[in-house]
Amino acid sequence: MGEADVQQTAKRLTACLREMGIPHAICGALAVTAHGHVRVTVDVDVLLTPEGLARFKARWLGWGWVERYPGSKGMRDAQYNVKVDVLLTGDYPGDGKPGPVAFPDPAKAAVTSEAGTPILSLPVLIELKLASGMTAPDRPRDFDDVIQLIRANHLPREYTSNLNPYVHAKYHELWGYAQIKDREL
Repeated sequence: MGEADVQQTAKRLTACLREMGIPHAICGALAVTAHGHVRVTVDVDVLLTPEGLARFKARWLGWGWVERYPGSKGMRDAQYNVKVDVLLTGDYPGDGKPGPVAFPDPAKAAVTSEAGTPILSLPVLIELKLASGMTAPDRPRDFDDVIQLIRANHLPREYTSNLNPYVHAKYHELWGYAQIKDREL
């Protein structure tokens, strides 16, 4: 996963969660990178159940991890000063409003990366990124991530068989963009 502070935070977080037997999956840019498209990030996104988050906080707050503000889902790694965004099972990507795609149980959605870290599976990552971009137009990075993941993994147009029907049309649109070769400036 690398040696930058953000990667060190992800490793520390995973170690703490594993120690407690809390199912989790690294999401966001770190998962995108693990699936073949390297991009920069300054925070760690992790998928937890509400129960897993409560257990983690009960054990680790004040021991190298602090809440960003009292009662928040998000935390900060006090050792590396890296923000951790927590996504909760049952919540909705993008605008957060109820829709056909919700954050899944990490125990069912995680695969193990080459580095041994639980990350979102590629179909789940793409589905969530599509749903997020579709409901929150201020998140165009999610669509770019999908385009780059299609390219990096040579995904076929028919990959929609792995995705919620809600996101099929947007996947097809972005798949078309992914077929355009990069232009030199």
